[in-house]
Amino acid sequence: MPKPSFNSRIESEFLTSAPNLSKCPEPKLSEVAFAGRSNAGKSSVLNQITGNKSLAKVSKTPGRTQMLNFFESKAGGYLVDLPGYGYAKTSKSDQIAWQKSVNEYLSFRETLRALVLVMDIRRPNQEYDQELINWAKESDLTLHILLNKSDKIGTNKKLDALRKTQLEYKHWSNVSIQTFSALKGDGRGELINKILYWFGDPVTTSS
Repeated sequence: MPKPSFNSRIESEFLTSAPNLSKCPEPKLSEVAFAGRSNAGKSSVLNQITGNKSLAKVSKTPGRTQMLNFFESKAGGYLVDLPGYGYAKTSKSDQIAWQKSVNEYLSFRETLRALVLVMDIRRPNQEYDQELINWAKESDLTLHILLNKSDKIGTNKKLDALRKTQLEYKHWSNVSIQTFSALKGDGRGELINKILYWFGDPVTTSS
């Protein structure tokens, strides 16, 4: 598969929102899910790689993404925006319900190929991040850690953060890590290439 140029994008359009696993679309295409704290810039990452600034709503109030949002790609797969966590100004019961739907999706969605975990490069590996990372490890799920907002720090600090994170997960065979800037597009080609690779993974279901 040829590597995409910097100007490449994964053209996608909104398909549907699902409150839980049972309401998700028919599992017929490979899926790549995006997760992260509500202020990590997850929606901005999706907008950057699709070339559509309004694809995923970027709210001034983090935590507005309360459902599993599916976007169908012209590349032949689904991008799935999972509910944000760790900062949402919502009731405890709502947060528990969202977490249950995410856990069910990550555990039982047959067509899920990889999870992209978006973290703020200035504040990586916080409590909820670690919980999701451990969940991915126990589920043997391919994990790609995206150290977003790299434009907020200098080059040396960016490289230090990358090396530190790589060292922390060097013994994990199914984890990859990169820096990214949703604002400037740095790292965009690398992420797109990985997503296209995952989309190419054949779909097999039990049905």
